Amino acid sequence: MWKSFLIVSLFLLAAVALLSVTILLKKNGRFPNIHVGKNPAMRKRNIGCVESQDAQARKDNPMAVSEKSN
Repeated sequence: MWKSFLIVSLFLLAAVALLSVTILLKKNGRFPNIHVGKNPAMRKRNIGCVESQDAQARKDNPMAVSEKSN
């Protein structure tokens, strides 16, 4: 039981270490920004994230007709 736990822990530690090599060794190393709203290729195709689309849909439309009755 402990032997398999140790092996799995070592694999996880190695995976995390290998994934973080470029971030730790590069000057100003950062995780890449993969947010859809910040991606220039997606913005060029007018593709936005759900949060951006929801915020846009919630904005008040000045041309909208009021549904309230007087």
